[in-house]
Amino acid sequence: MRGEARSYAAARKERTADTDRWLKDLFRTASDGDHVSLVAVGSLGRGELAPSSDLDLVLLHNGRPDVARIADRIWYPIWDSAVSLDHSVRTVEEAVAVARQDLKAVLGLIQARHVAGDPELTRKAREAVLAEWRADSRRRLGELRDAADKRAQTSGELAFLLEPDLKDGRGGLRDVQAMQAVAAAWVASAPGPRAREAYEFILDVRHALHVVTARGTDRLVLQEQDAVAGLLGLLDAEALMRRLAEAGRTISHAFDGTWRTVDRLLSGPAPRGRRPLADGVVEHGGEVVLARGVTPRKDPVLVLRAAAAAADSGLPLAPATVSVLAAQSPPMPVPWPDEARDALVSILGAGRAAVPVWEELDQAGILVKLLPDWERVRHRPQRHPIHRFTVDRHLIEAAANAASHTREVSRPDLLLISALFHDIGKGWPGDHSATGEVVVRDIATRIGLPAPDVDTLATVVRHHLLLPETATRRDLDDPVTIEKVAATVGSREVLELLAALAIADGNATGPAAWNSWKAGLVADLVRRVRSVLAGSPPPKPPTLSAEQAGLARHGGGAVRVNGGSVTVVAPDRVGLLWSAAGVLSAHRLIVRSASSASAGSTAVIEFSVVPEYGTPPDPATLESDLRLVLAGRLDIEQRLARRSRAVRPPRVPVAPPRVTLVDDASATATVVEVRAHDRPGLLWRIGRAFGECGLDVRAARVETLGAEAVDVFYVVDRAGRPLSDDAQRAQVRDQVLSALR
Repeated sequence: MRGEARSYAAARKERTADTDRWLKDLFRTASDGDHVSLVAVGSLGRGELAPSSDLDLVLLHNGRPDVARIADRIWYPIWDSAVSLDHSVRTVEEAVAVARQDLKAVLGLIQARHVAGDPELTRKAREAVLAEWRADSRRRLGELRDAADKRAQTSGELAFLLEPDLKDGRGGLRDVQAMQAVAAAWVASAPGPRAREAYEFILDVRHALHVVTARGTDRLVLQEQDAVAGLLGLLDAEALMRRLAEAGRTISHAFDGTWRTVDRLLSGPAPRGRRPLADGVVEHGGEVVLARGVTPRKDPVLVLRAAAAAADSGLPLAPATVSVLAAQSPPMPVPWPDEARDALVSILGAGRAAVPVWEELDQAGILVKLLPDWERVRHRPQRHPIHRFTVDRHLIEAAANAASHTREVSRPDLLLISALFHDIGKGWPGDHSATGEVVVRDIATRIGLPAPDVDTLATVVRHHLLLPETATRRDLDDPVTIEKVAATVGSREVLELLAALAIADGNATGPAAWNSWKAGLVADLVRRVRSVLAGSPPPKPPTLSAEQAGLARHGGGAVRVNGGSVTVVAPDRVGLLWSAAGVLSAHRLIVRSASSASAGSTAVIEFSVVPEYGTPPDPATLESDLRLVLAGRLDIEQRLARRSRAVRPPRVPVAPPRVTLVDDASATATVVEVRAHDRPGLLWRIGRAFGECGLDVRAARVETLGAEAVDVFYVVDRAGRPLSDDAQRAQVRDQVLSALR
């Protein structure tokens, strides 16, 4: 791979040199070179010209009256060549004045490069701009930092995006250029070798992206990633994104360190003295450092003790201290001594303050020495839109979230450790929960947990998805659901850990993975399972509420809309649920759950819905359409077809749909799980397929994870019984698959 990358660096230099020769020829035909110079800024000025980069040029002059003619004779041939051009014509004084007010201009001129003409003009302009930049560094660096913050807010963090912006994302090219500008102000050092290597790799990715797309784009979209990976000699898109995540995090880490230096130097001298924080660890100058005379060579736990002190105090570890700890710390004994494990739990228990400290240990290579299995998840991308972070960052985010739930469990240490390692199996092939159970047993033994705690931790990791998946994909009113979960968790202690971990994991994943709806379902499931574990019988199937019973007494055609809850009451018949779901979809409502109950010949269906986007539809119009479809006076199929035609198909290939009949999930119905790419009217199509098979939907749990729909249906035949005939089960599977294509 490195050979390919070096060839792109050489190509950029060659392209820059060719462009310089072309511009020199244009300049030569346009001017005699007296009192005028052509200056390159931007990527051309830095010698980083990619295949579709534009040209940023400044024509400097010393009051020549014919400068407009000179400019036209340079600019017009460039425009005629179809090369994008950003240009300006300035005197030295004008250039300095513009740089004084325009951040983009000053950053360009700081790294300006002379191309042709009078080199003295270029030198004067660059030195004057640099002098003012340094003299006014306090104000200008604040401006530079604000611009970086705005870029990050707009473009996100390069390391964690499915389709990152290579230039403007946090950890991207602009951040390194900002660090170079800080160095030019003589306030902090220039980016170090690791940051420069990361920068070159991102330049290589951008170069390959220009080759693939034949245009000057900076956003690495999904459909281009495999091709870009191929040009760089990488195996596939996942390998590319893992390298890119590492590069982005390296730059972000260096960027944060640069601004800590800026803050320290511009805020004046730090208070003198050393405040003890832990054995061998003190605070000095607003950072955590080692006490005088302390050497890591004799104390393997010192590195974790220092990290715990930093997290607990909310202070950064001093870079020099991290370097010493990385170079001199001896291997940790296996199993770890109690003090080491306690320090690990202390780091995680600090909550949000643990994240930057953990990142410091990771960047220094300390984590993989302490926890070798960490290497397999380090920078590993999660190529699904519901995930905000790489696997390793997701794990420390989950542990930080879990810190706020430690008072809710009897073993806060096991909660924090299980949060840190719940997805450790994603570094191995197969079901990550199953492989994670195996890996976490080794880790738990390594860090010195006693055998019963190892078993508990392994159980929690193996079943960390049990509560959210059951709550959103099974009927909680079915006694079989509650009994199976109770049998799996086995104890109240494990149930508490799983409940707290579900919240911490969901919030660390992203808003599509955790919300008030899912939180309510999980809390309801936990309450019911806790009751069973305490010896109480499982809850009975629900009866109609007083309001539902009142509606049912009026017969059919009643509809009530109350925020995110929609109640439909109508004469019971096959297809009632999916017909009503079609109306909801036509009104841009996403169905999250649906359940039905009956009172004699009347069915009562409860939908939980959220708007697809924007404000919810008018309740009166929704009620009117529901009544029309119940009366057979509205063609909902036609309306849904129009919606489907208006939806843009996915930009990248999607996995084929899958239909699974889940055995032993209910004693009173057949559970059918459908996974497919989400689209308007999906629930209606699936329900219609069930109707064509002579089945009725008793309950439904519907969840959308990014663009992936995970829908579960409890179906019965016309006699109200689950399916037992193999031929009928196969027919249902085929019919639903056909409806999804």
